Amino acid sequence: MATKDHRLHARGLIEGLESRVHVGPPIAETEILLAREFLRQSDFSPTSEYFNRLGQIQTRLEPRFGENPLPPPKRNYGGEAGGCWMQLQAAYDHLILSTCYEGGFRCQQGKVKISHRFNQAGRIDFVELKFLRSMQPCLNGEIRKLLMVKDYSRIRKDWHAAEAFVLPVLPQELVFLYQDIFRCPRSEVLAWLVNIGHRIAQDLVKDLDQRPSEAWDSRPRANGDQQCLAAVRTDEVAMPILEQAVALESAVELSGPKTAVVRYVSQ
Repeated sequence: MATKDHRLHARGLIEGLESRVHVGPPIAETEILLAREFLRQSDFSPTSEYFNRLGQIQTRLEPRFGENPLPPPKRNYGGEAGGCWMQLQAAYDHLILSTCYEGGFRCQQGKVKISHRFNQAGRIDFVELKFLRSMQPCLNGEIRKLLMVKDYSRIRKDWHAAEAFVLPVLPQELVFLYQDIFRCPRSEVLAWLVNIGHRIAQDLVKDLDQRPSEAWDSRPRANGDQQCLAAVRTDEVAMPILEQAVALESAVELSGPKTAVVRYVSQ
């Protein structure tokens, strides 16, 4: 079910698109697709007012969209790099880089997937956790946005500081990433969670640069549409994003229990 923060973000997103239909600037078809993806990932009902209003916007704009072809569809890559298994999904104007972590805490075992979504300029859109095997079984399959940049689909892509929503209570499964994580100041934990994504991108780019093609595992995947990570080298969307992401590092300043400001301090 969509949270209060998700509904607030969705309302601003839809109202902004509705305004631009009449007064500009022009809306790209990718913006409609990204808005629809946000609603879907945030568990809005397909029959909700937000989906209906987005459909009306799309109907009005369809004659204009026919003049400009869509970017390539979503691509899915997987493989080992930097000593761990990674999944990279590239679509339209962003990519999502994911890694799994597992471990135990107080005699309980678990496994989570951490995903970082980067925009065209290599900036973070959100950091997401999925409970693959939670220490609380009722959470299995659930997704939590640990940090999400406010209006990330609307703000300029090369931002240096941006407001963000943060999860007020972080999942205990984060101990799988670092055993003493909850002994650190919360702002440092959030910055670290963002910067993990940039460091994973660094590891991937380093391996893509240094490992010969024959050193990559190119065996068929269980997921039939997933390509070997080495194929990312020729992805016209993913590689430019990765090359920008590797040069960035962030700091996070808390402004409230559920809000923060993300600043990029190097580039």
